[in-house]
Amino acid sequence: MRGGGHARAALARGNLPAAAEAARGLVLADPASAEGYFLMAMVAVEAGQVGKAVPMLEEALKRGPEAEHLAQYARVLILLRRDGEAATAARRALALDPADARTLDTIGCVLARLGDHQGSLAPFRAAVARAPDNLDFRYNLAAACGFTGHVEDARQHYETILARDPGHARAHYALAILSRQTAAANHTARLARALAAARDPQDRLRLRYALAKEHEDIGEPEAAGRYLAQANAEQKQAIGYDFAQDAAIFDAIETAFAGAAAPSGPGDGDASPIFVVGMPRTGTTLVDRILSSHSQVGSAGELQAMPLAVKQLAGTRSRHVIDPETAVAAMAVDPARIGALYLARAAHHRPEGTPRFIDKLPANFLYVGHIARALPNARIVCLRRHPMDTVWSNFKNLFASQSAYYAFSYDLMDTARYYARFDALMALWERLYPGRVLPLSYEALVADQEGETRRLLDHCGLAWEPQCLSFHENRAAVATPSAAQVRRALNADAIGRWKAHAEALAPVRAWFAAQGIRAD
Repeated sequence: MRGGGHARAALARGNLPAAAEAARGLVLADPASAEGYFLMAMVAVEAGQVGKAVPMLEEALKRGPEAEHLAQYARVLILLRRDGEAATAARRALALDPADARTLDTIGCVLARLGDHQGSLAPFRAAVARAPDNLDFRYNLAAACGFTGHVEDARQHYETILARDPGHARAHYALAILSRQTAAANHTARLARALAAARDPQDRLRLRYALAKEHEDIGEPEAAGRYLAQANAEQKQAIGYDFAQDAAIFDAIETAFAGAAAPSGPGDGDASPIFVVGMPRTGTTLVDRILSSHSQVGSAGELQAMPLAVKQLAGTRSRHVIDPETAVAAMAVDPARIGALYLARAAHHRPEGTPRFIDKLPANFLYVGHIARALPNARIVCLRRHPMDTVWSNFKNLFASQSAYYAFSYDLMDTARYYARFDALMALWERLYPGRVLPLSYEALVADQEGETRRLLDHCGLAWEPQCLSFHENRAAVATPSAAQVRRALNADAIGRWKAHAEALAPVRAWFAAQGIRAD
């Protein structure tokens, strides 16, 4: 076995010292060869030293572009949040027409991370065609099919995975949320068997959420509630969440904006962004679909561009994108710099062909003050939903389980407290920046779709276009738990869902009443 083979075999075994030694030997033996530099980079990535991999990958690429090297370079750049460069590298790799299944899958993953789910389909399909027994590749293709509306294709791929691995929890969960289940056609028995055999905590989490979703679909709210209570209690303990963590962030933001003198400046005058914010699961995806049905608007999805721009310019060294220290430090930054950096980061995710774009990261409600100062011509819409439905919908949906944005959602009372702080912060933004944020009620939108849609478009500076009422015919990709709902016409099915769980939610309702928040 030659040096490259030795290094790759050691990498496959997880023997990083041996892989590093073999890769260094390749470089010494043949400095003109790209393989040694590439393998040294892969060792650095596996060791968690992602930043150190970049110069070695660049040395490899100087010696000639290879699809595998470009694909891995794109993956590393994505991990470092260098999205624009990652997009260029991934598309260069794809243009080289790679035959290797792992390279194709890597390109698909990079495109998916960039929000280009439609573009990810071709490399994912090619990867599965070349390696049909690789379940990871097939799962990625199934997810992309689901995001892009190819629901039956997604279903078949998930079923293929489960036929080969009956305990594959991610496939079970994805299949449960792919469409609404019925009493005649559901997977509850199969899910219960998988849960009984599951040993990994993350597998149990996904399977319980899947069971809860399907039991609620088929009209069995008590069973749904039991599975959710078990799943969320275990997850909250696993992540060690305390509401004080989020309370400190709210305190810092409120103090910084209400008490400190913010730097003055005109900001960046670009009027292209439309921010759709709010608590999760309150209709943000629905409004994204309505707006992106307009001829002048495209959806960029849930961007991290504003949180990352603020974090970068605040210059804080903490590992968290948002924390009290960052909230305070960001107040000293020139708003125009935040606006310019935001636009630069967002540019790599903007769909082509429309002058306006939507950033629908719900958590941008924390950044409304920065948006208002940094992008004075941007439009902001905040979704509002009945407090009890908001709490229940957050509690019953599985978000990215390692994301700090959603850590509150594993406990009903934590979610109620988070809602109260969200409500107070939105009131502060209205006092400081009156009229900048359009509050849009989910219930009002359901009751008067055309009237509220006209109000929405007017706030965003958009002319009336009737296709915005047919948002469910919008074929753009959706990568949120709302994917199935927003492909149906507007309906009132989700209004008042909390009432089926009124007993479990009684403490929340009483607490809201004590806080002066109407929850009847």
